[in-house]
Amino acid sequence: MRGALLVAGTSSDAGKSVLVAGLCRWLRREGVSVAPFKAQNMSNNSYATLDGGEIGRAQAMQAAAAGIEAETVMNPVLLKPGSDRHSQVVLLGRPVAEVDAMSYRDLKPRLFETVLESLAHLRSRFDVVICEGAGSPAEINLRTEDIANLGLARAAGLPTLVVGDIDRGGVLAAMFGTLAILEPADQAMIAGFVVNKFRGDPRLLEPGLVTLQELTGRPVYGVLPWRCDLWLDVEDSLALDAVRQDDAWDPDRFRVAVIRLPRISNLTDADALGAEPGVQVRFVDAVPDLVHADLVVLPGTRATVADLAWLRDRGLAQALVARAQAGRPVLGICGGYQMLARSITDEVESRTGTVDGLGLLPGTVTFGPHKVVGRTTGQAYGVVAHGYEMHHGVVQPDPGTTAFLDGICAGAVWGTTWHGVLESDEFRRAFLAEAAAAAGVPAPAGADVSFAAVRERRLDALGDLVADHLDTVGLTRLITAGVPRDLPALRVARESKPLSG
Repeated sequence: MRGALLVAGTSSDAGKSVLVAGLCRWLRREGVSVAPFKAQNMSNNSYATLDGGEIGRAQAMQAAAAGIEAETVMNPVLLKPGSDRHSQVVLLGRPVAEVDAMSYRDLKPRLFETVLESLAHLRSRFDVVICEGAGSPAEINLRTEDIANLGLARAAGLPTLVVGDIDRGGVLAAMFGTLAILEPADQAMIAGFVVNKFRGDPRLLEPGLVTLQELTGRPVYGVLPWRCDLWLDVEDSLALDAVRQDDAWDPDRFRVAVIRLPRISNLTDADALGAEPGVQVRFVDAVPDLVHADLVVLPGTRATVADLAWLRDRGLAQALVARAQAGRPVLGICGGYQMLARSITDEVESRTGTVDGLGLLPGTVTFGPHKVVGRTTGQAYGVVAHGYEMHHGVVQPDPGTTAFLDGICAGAVWGTTWHGVLESDEFRRAFLAEAAAAAGVPAPAGADVSFAAVRERRLDALGDLVADHLDTVGLTRLITAGVPRDLPALRVARESKPLSG
């Protein structure tokens, strides 16, 4: 089998990332050499490649589904928003610019060349490349500069599936509308649809799918059922809104509150904690939730100084200080670690000069122009821990401080710049035991969880969904034969009517 496919969506968070991962796992199990690709990703949830580059965390997860090492060419353009109007542009793993929406448009021609070269490089080395679109191709206001959806599909000859999330409602209209609003040449690239997150009796949905096919001349390649247990390396905090989490704390479990910062990054650091059966993880943004937590995690952020100000505005900073002074556990990771220091000097990211940190760890932070990105390995509690780092801010500990991985600990407050370190099973359990002792509660009970095995089971479940619920014969034909010919174009009349007097 040789070929490629683009998975587009009716919206953001429609299921593109998980469908690409499921297709990669299904093809891998079929013995096909396969790689994921996303031309442009806007995400603060990123991952360090072996060569010290940075890509979207979702592409790293998709590479794992394909059974291969993640590379920067799998996500050549990564946008990391630092505010509502500005983003850092990461090109082939390296930051190259800070842009707003208008200045980013000027970069597009240069970026598109790199995108096409990256895709061609992957296609020369793998039998199949499964590409993921960005947002929705129905955003026709952005079509002339599009490098990730139908602009890519037409340039690279990619047959395109449109996936829609039926749990949000209106999916059939969204699919029809996504197709109908496009110009005929773009419509010609769209070969069919996949419905995601269906729950209920499929017989009730069937008449709608038949009508959609009659109206569009395109098949529905399958309906993926709702699964609430497939929390896998989401792209950004928007996905948190779709995650069902407990409304209240469970007193029988070790309770972990992760503060949901406005520009939270690498929120998947908490995934391994959530995999422990004796641990409850909740993302929170209110002071009362900190009171009942046994451990508070201050996570990474793309806007350390701005999010620190947000903590103060909401009273969370004061609650954290009171908590730490009472000897109750707090863990800071990357940007969260920087906030725990005595002061932060930032002439790079926020350009605000020196501001006071929370003063809970003995050290100071200075932001440098060079971004530190790479894989890391260290020891704590007598066991090895692996992680990765990506940051401009560097913490300088005071002399005589107590080390914690690459960072500091003081009393029941720990800080490290390393992401992903809680995925190291022995380290995670040792840290939880120490945090539980500091909190005065029993260590979390449960089996010896292997987080790597948990992730593999989730990826296998995605492969099962594709194998069991999609038309894999039709998908194979689509991947190998390319864009079907003679797909009908929908015509939407646009008439202007004179105003009546």
